[in-house]
Amino acid sequence: MAERKPIDRRRQVTEAASRSFETFGYKGTTMDQVAKLARVGKGTIYTFYANKEELFEEILTALIRELRVVADETLDPSLSFADNLMNVLHRVLDYRERHALAAKLSQEVRDIGTPMAKEGLERVEKAIVAYIARHVNDAADKGEIRPCDPKMTAYLMLKMYLALTAEGPHWLKPLSREDVLSNFRMMCIEGLAHR
Repeated sequence: MAERKPIDRRRQVTEAASRSFETFGYKGTTMDQVAKLARVGKGTIYTFYANKEELFEEILTALIRELRVVADETLDPSLSFADNLMNVLHRVLDYRERHALAAKLSQEVRDIGTPMAKEGLERVEKAIVAYIARHVNDAADKGEIRPCDPKMTAYLMLKMYLALTAEGPHWLKPLSREDVLSNFRMMCIEGLAHR
């Protein structure tokens, strides 16, 4: 006779909270709702999490971990810094856009401006910038690019990529992936100045 594994209540609560935040957003999620989805008493939630903010923090941390895994899986040591960066940005931002929590938080910020939803999205963006900054620093150390402020460079690279893709102006015709890479390489890697 097989032994029954004990129920992991913390995981049960966290998964229910994740579903709630993905469906109802930050503002629409309540501890009562999470308890109902997890099929536990509200007190059970408080044995693991002090409040909704702490629970939200746990869910965001998991999303950031997932994004890091996606980015790491995308890196190809045989490619240049620029090609790797483009591939990573493409995959990570596509993943972020399709992730139910990020999509719901974006909608919530757009529609009602919930501060915690905005802070959550900013935290995800800061994690992406930090990841890029590490690779900018490595590329500078290897001589692939000139020494620069890695954090500022990473931020500008992310914003430029977004401007060339999904968040670009509506008057700009959509660019192919090759055009995005070409423009990004010229502006960020090669620069505009004659040498």
